[in-house]
Amino acid sequence: MGIFSSFDINASGMTAQRYRMDIISENVANANTTRTEDGTPYRRKVVTFEQRGEQVGSFSHVFSRASDSYKGQGVRVSKVSEDTWTDMVKAYDPSHPDADENGYVTYPNVNIVTEMTNLIDASRSYEANATAFNAGKSIALKGLEMGQ
Repeated sequence: MGIFSSFDINASGMTAQRYRMDIISENVANANTTRTEDGTPYRRKVVTFEQRGEQVGSFSHVFSRASDSYKGQGVRVSKVSEDTWTDMVKAYDPSHPDADENGYVTYPNVNIVTEMTNLIDASRSYEANATAFNAGKSIALKGLEMGQ
C-alpha cells in the first residue's frame, strides 16, 4: 500500500462519517414530526457502510488472496434505510391534530440520547481518520525533506 492509498482510505472514512452525521442531524430535526408527505410519522434513518472497491465473494477467495494482493480500499455508504425494528412512540394527546380515534399520537422512533451517542461516535471516527490523514501527510513531508 502506498502513501497516497492511505490518503484515499482516510478521506473515504471522513466522507462516510460526515454523511452519517448529516443523517443523524436529520433524525434529530424530525424527532417530533408526526406527519410526513405520505401522512405517516417520520421513521429514523440508519446508515450502513461497506468496504469500497473489490467485492469479495467467499472466504476461500479472501484466504487465497490475503497473502499478497488483498488490501482495503476504504469505506463507502452502501445504503440508508429506515429503522423498522424500533417501535414508534405513542403518547396520549387528544388535542393533537394527528391523534387517532382513541386520542393517541404516534411519534417517530427517534431517541435523542441514542442519536447523540451516535453523533459522538461518528465525530470521533471522523477525528481518527483526520488524525491518520495528517500523520500520513507528515510522513510524506519527512520523506520529501530527506530526499533534499
